[in-house]
This record gives sequence, C-alpha cells and structure tokens, in this order.
Amino acid sequence: MLFRHPLLLPYAALLSVCFFWGTTYLAIRMALESFPPWLLVGTRFTVSGLLLLLAAWAAGLPGPSRRDVLYSALYGFLALGLGNGCLTYAELWIPSSLAALLVTTSPFWMALMEALSPGGEPLRAPTATGMLIGLAGTALLVGPDAWRAGFSGDVVKGFLVLQVGCLAWGFASVAQRRRIPHLHPILSGGLQQLAAGLAFLLPALASGSRPYNWDLRGAGAVLYLVAFGSVVGYTSYVYALKKLSIAVVTLHTYINPVVAAVLGWLVYREPFGWRETAAMLVIFAGVALVKQSAGDRAGAQLNERVTPSRGPSPPSSRPTSATG
Repeated sequence: MLFRHPLLLPYAALLSVCFFWGTTYLAIRMALESFPPWLLVGTRFTVSGLLLLLAAWAAGLPGPSRRDVLYSALYGFLALGLGNGCLTYAELWIPSSLAALLVTTSPFWMALMEALSPGGEPLRAPTATGMLIGLAGTALLVGPDAWRAGFSGDVVKGFLVLQVGCLAWGFASVAQRRRIPHLHPILSGGLQQLAAGLAFLLPALASGSRPYNWDLRGAGAVLYLVAFGSVVGYTSYVYALKKLSIAVVTLHTYINPVVAAVLGWLVYREPFGWRETAAMLVIFAGVALVKQSAGDRAGAQLNERVTPSRGPSPPSSRPTSATG
C-alpha cells in the first residue's frame, strides 16, 4: 500500500524542505519590518539551537567533545551566521524572490573552495562551463541595475552581500566535509545554530538593539523561522539526506526559489517577469551542470575504490590521486 511504502516519510520530509525553506525568504522580509538584521538572526538561531540541544538531551545522545564543540561553533558561525546573516541584510535592499534566486549560486562557490583547498578537486571543463553559464544568468539579473546605478544600486549591493554569504557557506561546507565532527546531526545542528545565534545576538543586545515596531506580524515571522525554517526544515533535511540520494535531495535547490517567487508576488507583488524567469532558467542550467560534474567525479572515485585490481601497474604509472 502507498501509506506503507518505505520511502513515503523520506519523500514527505523532502517535500517539507522544498516548501518550508522556500517560504523562509518571505518570512525574513516580514520579520525585517519589525526587527533589525542582527537581532533577527541572533534571536532565530539562538532559540532554534537551544530547542535542538534540548531535543538531543531528551533523546539521551552522547555529549560532544571540546574539539567537536569548537568545530561545530566555527562551521555554524560561517555557514549559518554569515551565510544567513548576509541573506537577511541583502533583503533590506532586494526582494525576497530575487534573493532566493541569487542564493542558488552557492554551488559555484563550493566548487571553487574545493578547487582551492589542499588536495581538492580542480575545476574541470564541465564545472567551469556550468559556472560561466550561471554567471551569465546572474549578469542578466544584476546587469541592468549595475548599468544604471553602479555599485550604489540596491540590486548590486544585495548581490555583493549575498556573495559574501555564499562564500562563507561554501567554505564552511567544504571544510566540514573534510573534518566532520563525530556527532549526531541533531546535536551538531543545535551547536551550530546556537553558535551562530549568539554571535549575532550578544552584539545586538550589547548595542541596545531592539525591535523597530513590535507587532504580531513580526513576532510571528520570527517564530515561523525558528519552527519551520530551522527546526522542522533542518531535521527534515537531515532525515531526507539519510534515506534518499544526494541527487534527489538537492532538488530543493531548484524548488525553493520558485516557492519564494510565488509567495513574494502574492504577498508583496514583487516583480518576476520574463527577465527574472530567463535568468532563473540559465542559472539552474549552470547549477545542474556543476552538480552533474561533481556527481560524475564522485561516482568515478567510488568505482576506483571498489573495482578490484586486474594486475600490477606499469612501473611508470603513478598512484591515482583526488587531484588528477
């Protein structure tokens, strides 16, 4: 029966990631009507981090070592603190739908960080081609505003801030993959979110930052980000990643901007015309090519590890390395 299918819950979790993470862009814009960026990011991740750590404690998960705490805090500050903090600041200048679309360039930064890291995978032709295609789509989005207003334009400022966040996210993702703490995902996520939250909340409180106009709409948006963006969205993502292939799970990369565009238009009438649609398709094509290239390399490396040797190598051959 359909309801007893073993992949029903994993796909339901993936569906929730596709929807809820797409809605967070609109929720951030709503919350910014009442909260300054530092206070918003700090409050959101401090609360969600504490909730996840409480869940880890209630589940009886083994505690982290000092080393795991330090690395989790560093990755959380970079990926969630700077990554989401830059997104939040960018939405002061650009619509939530445009921010969601520009964030899809994150895989380009991850590929670049991987290529620059010691022993990392160098940029190959398919990856470089995909990045150039994505750059063309980004230029279609940002170019007209840059031509009119230069670096002082809102779209250009939002784009530049978002790229700083994508760079931090890419660096943390590559570093974390190379040095993964031996922690349960819920515990690791709680530590990362708490570190990111405190890194923003403490300076916000020290500076006397407070809500602009406290109302139910702004408070509700923050609670929504905590519940559905951080706790439900994160746990659903981790669960889906454990049960489904990476290729399937990363489909949310393409669906989140569509959800954000639809909601942005419905609530704020954010513009999303032919130029934005064309740019979205071009960027998606570039991201797909980069991901396909990364998947092909991972599959080839896996085959090299599991395929038995058919005999001794010629004396002049070199051992196969990750860098080719």
